Amino acid sequence: MADKTVKIGLVGFGTVGSGVAKILLEDSDYIKAKTGIKLELTRIVDVDTKKERPVKLPAGLLTNDLNGLINDKDIQIGIELVGGTKIAKDVQLKMLASGKDVITANKALLAEHGSELYTAAHKADKCIAFEASCAGGIPIISAIRTGLAANKIKAIYGIVNGTCNYILTNMTSKNESFRTALKQAQDKGYAEADPTLDISGGDSAHKLAILSSISFGCEILPQDIYVEGIENTDIADIRYGGEMGYTLKLLAIGQKTSEGKIFLRVHPSFISSDSALARVDGPFNAVSIFGHAVGQTMFYGRGAGMMPTASAIVADIIEVAMGNSKKLFKHLTLEPRSNTNCFVSKIDELESRFYIRLRVSDKPGVFAQICTILARHEISLSGVLQHEEHNTNNVVPAIVITHKTRQEKITAALADFEKLEIVKSKPVCIRIVDIPQDSD
Repeated sequence: MADKTVKIGLVGFGTVGSGVAKILLEDSDYIKAKTGIKLELTRIVDVDTKKERPVKLPAGLLTNDLNGLINDKDIQIGIELVGGTKIAKDVQLKMLASGKDVITANKALLAEHGSELYTAAHKADKCIAFEASCAGGIPIISAIRTGLAANKIKAIYGIVNGTCNYILTNMTSKNESFRTALKQAQDKGYAEADPTLDISGGDSAHKLAILSSISFGCEILPQDIYVEGIENTDIADIRYGGEMGYTLKLLAIGQKTSEGKIFLRVHPSFISSDSALARVDGPFNAVSIFGHAVGQTMFYGRGAGMMPTASAIVADIIEVAMGNSKKLFKHLTLEPRSNTNCFVSKIDELESRFYIRLRVSDKPGVFAQICTILARHEISLSGVLQHEEHNTNNVVPAIVITHKTRQEKITAALADFEKLEIVKSKPVCIRIVDIPQDSD
C-alpha cells in the first residue's frame, strides 16, 4: 500500500510554531516509518516573516498571506498557534469552513468559546484537536477521552502552570521571597515579562475549564471557576505550613459530588508534604485524576516550552491524519449552559480545612478572643502554632488550623478577626486540600 501524504498549514510562527516546524521538517521520515503517513508542512503564515527562528525553512514556505493558506484546497490540516481569542477564533472558523481539520494549543480560546467552535466543526464534518492546550507535552486530553473512557471522572487535582510551580518551589526550597522567585523564573524563561495571567491563576483556570468540560461532559466557562493567584504569597506561610507538614501549591481542582454538584476552583493550597503532587517541583506539571473504576491516576511531565508543546501538537497531527481524532471528535458532546449552570457550586458552599495566620498583639487573652470568634461561627479548632518574634513591636504570628467547615463560615470569621483591636493586619487564609489516598 502506498504511503499517505497529508499536507499541513501552520498559522503562528512563534516559539511553539518553531518547534512544530522543526519536528515536521526534521523528523518526517521517522514519523512516516512509524505511521505510514508522510506529513508535509506546505505553508507557514505569520505577520513577521523576517525574524530569526531556531529552525531553517525551505525557501518560500513562510508567508504573511493567510488567505493563501485558507484557500489552498490541498491543505488538509490547519494549525492555529496565534494566541489570544479574537483573531485566533476567526482563523479557526475560516479553516473549518474551508474544509480543514484544526489543531490548536489555544487554551484561552477553547475555555471561552470551545462550545461554539466544536459546534462549527461538527457542522463542517471536521474535527478540532487540542492536546497541547492544557499541559504541554503531557497527553492528558487523550488520557481522559480514551484511556479513561470507561470511567466516570470524580475529581481532578492539577498543577498546570509551570511558572507558579517554579516560583513556589523556589520559595519553599531556597527560602526566596515571591519577587525574587518571580525574577528567577523570568530570567530562566519560565515566566513572561508580564506574568499576570500566570500568577493570577487565570492560565490555570483556562486549563481547568477545558479539562473539567471533557471530564464531566458539560459546558464549563472560566467564570464558573473560583480563582485566587499566588501574587500575595508570603514566605512566612510557606515556612509555617512546612512545620505543620504541608507544602504550598497552586492547584486547579474539579470535583463532582455523588449528587451531581460540581466544584471548580484554582487557588493556593496546602497539601500533605507526603503526597505525590507535593513532590512536583520546578516548571513541571502534574494532573491526578480519579475515576470510579480505575481509582487514582497521575500524569506528570513538562507542561510548557517549545518542544514539549510541539510534541503534543504533532501527536494531534498524526491522530487527525490517521482518522482517529475525527471519530473521537464526533462524540464530543457537552451539556449546554442551560443545563450546566445549576450544577456548578459557589465557593461559599465548599467544605474544607483552613490555615489562618493572624498578626496579633503579644499579650494575655489573645487566643481566648480568637477561639470566641471561631466558636461563634461554629468552626472547630484542629491545631495551633505560635512563634516568638523579636523586634516586632510586641506583634507575633498566631496560626490556627481548623477542622472541615464551610467557606462562608470562614469568610465571616475572617471579617470578625479584622475588627479585633489585637489583630494588626489583614488575616491570611489558605485552604488545606486533602487529596484522597488511593490504597488497598
